[in-house]
Amino acid sequence: MSTSFERVSRFSTGYDVREVDEFLARARAAYEGQDTGFSPTDITTVSFSTERGGYAMRVVDEALDRLSDAFSLRARDAAIASRGEDAWIRDLTRRAEVLKERLERPAGERFAPAPDGHSAYDRSDVDGLCDELVAYFAEGHPMSVDDVRRAAFRRKKGADGYSEAVVDVYLDHVADVMASVP
Repeated sequence: MSTSFERVSRFSTGYDVREVDEFLARARAAYEGQDTGFSPTDITTVSFSTERGGYAMRVVDEALDRLSDAFSLRARDAAIASRGEDAWIRDLTRRAEVLKERLERPAGERFAPAPDGHSAYDRSDVDGLCDELVAYFAEGHPMSVDDVRRAAFRRKKGADGYSEAVVDVYLDHVADVMASVP
């Protein structure tokens, strides 16, 4: 993966070039098998500073999505090689069933409410995405990992919305399962 991305004008704000280049160098080394202390989960939790004239955020974010997919596919291939395709399919099916159980809950009750005073996601927005996931998993409606990753929800406070942390972890698992399917 190239670490030379499109840059924004010197009057606009983009991601810090040095931080992005250093992060991607560590990711590349880890992907090539070097022990850098890098974990594929770092991709979904990384946060870059911004600077004028930095890398275009959209382009870097798309590259991070592709990098996450590459690590997922590598993990899938390694699991298939070590345990066999049948075992991998059973594991993937089990993980999908766990995800499906939450989707079968009634709208408004799929996730824990946020604690009082904490930022939360709008329940109807999250439930709308869950309904799309039901259609994807149960009925084969088209949906991509990017649709899940780029989902945006209105904000609420406290118990009026779903806990952000719980929803985020769940959606990370959904994206991981979806990315594992060839």
